Amino acid sequence: MMIEALNHLPHPREANAQLASRFTDLAPALTARQAAIESARCLYCYDAPCTRICPTGIDVASFIRNIHDDNIDGAATGILRQNIFGGSCARVCPTEILCEDACVRNHDAEGQPVRIGLLQRYATDNMALAAHPFARAAATGKTVAVVGAGPAGLSCAHRLAMLGNDVVVFEAQQKPGGLNEYGIAKYKLTDNFAQKEVNFLLEIGGIEIRHGHKLGADLSLKQLHAQYDAVFLALGLGASRQLGLTGEEAPGLLAAVDYIAELRQASDLAALPLPSRAIVIGAGNTAIDMAVQIQRLGAEEVTLVYRRGFEAMSATGHEQHIARDNQVRLRTWAQPQQVLLDDAGRVRGMRFERTTDTGGRLNGTGETFELAADAIFKAIGQGMDTVSISDPLAATLQRDGDKIYVDAHFRTVLPGIYAGGDCVAPGQDLTVQAVQHGKLAAHAIHSDINPELEARHG
Repeated sequence: MMIEALNHLPHPREANAQLASRFTDLAPALTARQAAIESARCLYCYDAPCTRICPTGIDVASFIRNIHDDNIDGAATGILRQNIFGGSCARVCPTEILCEDACVRNHDAEGQPVRIGLLQRYATDNMALAAHPFARAAATGKTVAVVGAGPAGLSCAHRLAMLGNDVVVFEAQQKPGGLNEYGIAKYKLTDNFAQKEVNFLLEIGGIEIRHGHKLGADLSLKQLHAQYDAVFLALGLGASRQLGLTGEEAPGLLAAVDYIAELRQASDLAALPLPSRAIVIGAGNTAIDMAVQIQRLGAEEVTLVYRRGFEAMSATGHEQHIARDNQVRLRTWAQPQQVLLDDAGRVRGMRFERTTDTGGRLNGTGETFELAADAIFKAIGQGMDTVSISDPLAATLQRDGDKIYVDAHFRTVLPGIYAGGDCVAPGQDLTVQAVQHGKLAAHAIHSDINPELEARHG
């Protein structure tokens, strides 16, 4: 277990079945009737703003028209051609700041966008394809190594396989899927959906996944570079950032992602350690996911604390709303100052300093307050795992702060080595962005290693 730091805490009072009932779908799927009504609301805009803002370029109007015409397989195939993770993105994508925000229905008397995310889910959940929708091109005889079986790595692998290349994916964890498997709130991706989606993706053929391999540990970039025609690094951001306070290693203090991973893999939710009072530090979707899930497990008091105001939070208004609906207390303008420990050296709370914004700069006011808690969860962002880039060749990659520098075609400064997803500099750390990086990188890799072929973009 990754969460030994909480082993001294009690367990939820309710049985697994009761707890599991609180982790069902956050947004229930549309019925056929609802999908028919909702698809009829789409205006099928020429030069549709929803498509223009979609990071993977899904032709939204086209797939919605297919739903309207009762061509569900056609709708799903159109989605998956651009985004092979269309099913999970329909569930986890912040549509409220992307396609649905751009929808022209947002700006007239209706004030209600077409529910694009739910329609996309309807199409991908209800497709009845006889076989994998994409056939592989003629074999190129080339093999590419992909490091990391998250959305960026698997999207790249799928597109490379589709273009006729063979792919070997190296993954540190025992299951593929990356954040979809280990890092998303349980109520957003239910019913083992992440694994079903990976299994579907692998049906294209030509992709082998090797588990238990980590760059910098038992994998060397130099070896991969020598053995394969190209290497795509989809390392993600595996290390949780530190608060930089004493007591950070104390029992009761943990990275939120570690608890979320344990919760997602738990066969018995009642066996998880549960604080009665918890503090979550952070302002993004991971912080909200953590706070809401611990509340649903039966914590008495969960407080999410952020050093700036609500408008500066990276979690969308929709996510903040979910937190409030689940009785999470949101405290802003406060930054961690000291971890408070009891006589046994365990977390008993935290001292915060109130903050203020003066001319765009965050300053402490000198005024402090304390919150009691049995556990503190850090959700202050992820950084590059230093083990991955301790590899001698990987250490020569040009970096922009924590992230690997790549050009417009996802090439690193090392010839034959590419990178994409959360570990590279451009982008918003969204699943949908990672999928697009993988897809575009695959086209660049394919063109570079098969110069004699006319690179066919699909």
